[in-house]
Amino acid sequence: MTKRIDRAGLKVAKSLASFIEENVLPGLDIDPEDFWYGFSGLIRDLTPQNRALLDIRKKMQDAIDSWHVAHRDRPHDHNAYKAFLSEIGYIVPEGDDFEIETQHLDPEIAEIAGPQLVVPVTNARFALNAANARWGSLYDCLYGTDAIGDLPDNPKGYDRGRGARVVGRVRMYLDEIFPITDISHADAHRYRVRKGQLLIDDHPLKLPDKFVGYWGDPASPEVVLLKNNGLHVAIKFDATHPIGKNDRANIADVEIESALTAIMDCEDSVACVDADDKVAAYANWLGLMRGDLEETFNKNGTTITRRLSEDRNFFAPDGSPLSIKGRALMWVRNVGHLMTTPAILDPAGNEVFEGLLDAVVTVLIAMHDLERYGGNSRAGSIYVVKPKMHGPDEVAFADKTLARVEDLFGLPRHTVKIGVMDEERRTSVNLKECIRAAKHRLAFINTGFLDRTGDEIHTSMEAGPFSRKAFIKRKSWITAYENQNVDIGLECGLSGKAQIGKGMWAMPDQMADMLEQKIEHPRAGASCAWVPSPTAATLHALHYHKVNVRDVQQKLARGGRRAYVDALLDIPLATFRAWNEDQIIAEVENNAQGILGYVVRWIDLGIGCSKVPDLHDVAMMEDRATCRISAQHVANWLHHGVVTDAQVRAAFEKMALIVDRQNAEDPAYEPMGPAFDGEAYLAACELVLKGREQPSGYTEPILHHWRPRRKVRASIH
Repeated sequence: MTKRIDRAGLKVAKSLASFIEENVLPGLDIDPEDFWYGFSGLIRDLTPQNRALLDIRKKMQDAIDSWHVAHRDRPHDHNAYKAFLSEIGYIVPEGDDFEIETQHLDPEIAEIAGPQLVVPVTNARFALNAANARWGSLYDCLYGTDAIGDLPDNPKGYDRGRGARVVGRVRMYLDEIFPITDISHADAHRYRVRKGQLLIDDHPLKLPDKFVGYWGDPASPEVVLLKNNGLHVAIKFDATHPIGKNDRANIADVEIESALTAIMDCEDSVACVDADDKVAAYANWLGLMRGDLEETFNKNGTTITRRLSEDRNFFAPDGSPLSIKGRALMWVRNVGHLMTTPAILDPAGNEVFEGLLDAVVTVLIAMHDLERYGGNSRAGSIYVVKPKMHGPDEVAFADKTLARVEDLFGLPRHTVKIGVMDEERRTSVNLKECIRAAKHRLAFINTGFLDRTGDEIHTSMEAGPFSRKAFIKRKSWITAYENQNVDIGLECGLSGKAQIGKGMWAMPDQMADMLEQKIEHPRAGASCAWVPSPTAATLHALHYHKVNVRDVQQKLARGGRRAYVDALLDIPLATFRAWNEDQIIAEVENNAQGILGYVVRWIDLGIGCSKVPDLHDVAMMEDRATCRISAQHVANWLHHGVVTDAQVRAAFEKMALIVDRQNAEDPAYEPMGPAFDGEAYLAACELVLKGREQPSGYTEPILHHWRPRRKVRASIH
């Protein structure tokens, strides 16, 4: 039973109230009584508006379902469908051209293109790793992954054959990005600074302005700092280092600026179902904003304490001091408008909307950063990502909520910046008006294929059976969706003012493939794109050295919009179904295995995001977005008779045993089979069997139903 305390009419879980009053408010000029009174008023005023927006979602979905049922046996009339969506307010009229008016943005947001990390804020070690991923060793990232190619490793230590190949590859990158007049970095013996110029064996760089700093004796520097497309590269020299002493120029490492920004996630990658979970998330965010978060852990028998990295100090070419940030600029991702939380009950005994709680507490915590010099934002801003919004009215509500929070804490208007995730279809078809609704604080838009596909399936559930998942990606709507996000972002003046993002690389162990494929994101005009690890951030940063995103954006802006609403409404149905039973069962089993592999960790262990092996034992990053698309896909096939209830249940039982095998080495893992009656298994099945009735096809209601029950059982045992 949760212990609660009355605060201004709110029934607040004692753990949350104590955390706010004893850990967050001290150091801020906010009286606890004033805080709770203002928070209670915000809940009172905004809850009915939040609830009304969710009612609109449901009414629109009911109307769309009815339309598809009525037109299912007729040839699809695209114009009639679009007119219907406009009639019910799903599509709103597009207004005049405008540009966003956001001010006081940090350069990592407005000016520099680069990788973006997303990590669960509940895991302090991961959060610190992400914040510190501003810099990464290119040597380590190539040596420790498949990015360098297949060469046997020496199990006893440093393999000179593989190491030499890594060094050679890095020299190639340096030649490509920072070419020297007349010679190659591979042939260089000496780097020195003379009269403000970098000389390599007395040869200057072809573009001397790319030399921006150094550390140590100019005649024999310890570090040479270079810059290209806004990103820094540090060449480190050490004749005593095992690598440096065997290098003709004594280069011990090449570090590159990697994750410019990082999203500390309170949403899809966490499993926060009660007050204690929320406090754990908020406590780590507080540590990041105060700069004092630490995590001690044991690795290979060694105790390690991880802290936030310090800024890096250099001399500019003229000898003046130069400081470069040592940490990624941090966003915090709040939850969407849907879910409520038992952490606080309103005066009527109802759970409050979790998004309202997140808005108040994450901004309150971020005020600690505004109070200190050299913290997260040098521009005096707070950065909040808001996901899963449906259309302009919901974006306007998020803007209004943040304005109320600013008023509550006495912050100047638009101190809090917002990132709008374009991952629901009603946002995609109204993107320009969504941006307009937050034009004074908007700092980020991005695409998210997985959630966007989950919403696509649920929205058009009654239209018919969808294509197999691999073929959904080949349909025209996805290209239109990705192109329009960039084009409308440019149309609304985001270039040079805000981030335009692309989605996640989901295979964290396949870096060679990422190096080959993910360059398409900057080539598409995206100023940031999501990566699953610090290593991936460092390797992905190479793409931003090869592609000048600002040049790409300027070229795209001259070409105008490449996609319009009509293309986004091309529903990816299976228009030609020549599937045999083996193909159908294989598709269902693939979905079931992914759902089970993710859900069993979410429910049993409270892990919201992790590497989950697929049917071929390839590790895939899974979160609620991947679970949503898989669950909705099977629910769609079940609804339209492509598969039967018995076939789905058989697939889940078969796949549960495979997932049990894949987790057999984990001592904390509780097998699902052969009983198939545990909370995790039942939750996974419900995501499909009750998937059609879930709001927007979201997984959260079911996961939040079963996880507390698993926690209770664990506490009893």
